[in-house]
Amino acid sequence: MLTHPNTGQTFGSPVAPGTGWPGDPATAQTPVAADAAQVVTLAREAGSIPELDAVISVCRACPRLVTWREDVAVAKRRAFADQPYWGRPVPGWGSERPWLLIVGLAPAAHGANRTGRMFTGDRSGDQLYAALYRAGLVNQPISIDAADGLRANQIRIVAPVRCAPPANAPTPAERLTCSPWLDAEWRLVADEVRVIVALGGFAWQVALGLPGLARTAGGRKPKFGHGVVADLPSGVRLLGCYHPSQQNMFTGRLTPAMLDDIFTKAKKRAGIN
Repeated sequence: MLTHPNTGQTFGSPVAPGTGWPGDPATAQTPVAADAAQVVTLAREAGSIPELDAVISVCRACPRLVTWREDVAVAKRRAFADQPYWGRPVPGWGSERPWLLIVGLAPAAHGANRTGRMFTGDRSGDQLYAALYRAGLVNQPISIDAADGLRANQIRIVAPVRCAPPANAPTPAERLTCSPWLDAEWRLVADEVRVIVALGGFAWQVALGLPGLARTAGGRKPKFGHGVVADLPSGVRLLGCYHPSQQNMFTGRLTPAMLDDIFTKAKKRAGIN
């Protein structure tokens, strides 16, 4: 057993559901999807965001991803060797009725796979949450762990793949198996969402494929680009943003000013105060 760096509670690594990890939506009785068919069934049956978050957080449908996320939770990175790792799928984070939805790719092995919260505890998250804070979309500029007091202002962050994948590259089959989770999440929040920000080209394609989001009035597929705005027939606006990866920030392909511009525009277009 290892001690959580914020709460002082002890946990196994990976963390068992229902043992008191901050923000854990599951219990020991939460049903577990063991294959793709069960993902479809449980996603379809979820009637609320908390219920969906719970079943996502215990999913075991992709054997390669289960092995990887749990191996990482045991081996750890040296800087976090004394900490327990979440080591489970990461549910969406933020408002249950968001006006702004942010779509990113997958949890990082030593970020969200460690902390249990989207974009928390890694370099990408450092850049993302700092920009969201400057835009008034979260209450603090840092996101360290799931017990740090971070709160969302009418935003939700989701991912099309919920487990940390080896080499940050889920297979097409793993993406397909995981997709019903995001479809269900979209079903539960779609009536409120006015703007979607896609972090990277893959997230852009995923956003365009969400149920009920026609690509354009003429049926043509808008191309991804940083700062591109696609006004979809459903009334939702889709904004493209380069992913705030360490490489993109280091090379200057994406800068803090560019992130600020995206989220300032997204906030305004979503009508968030």
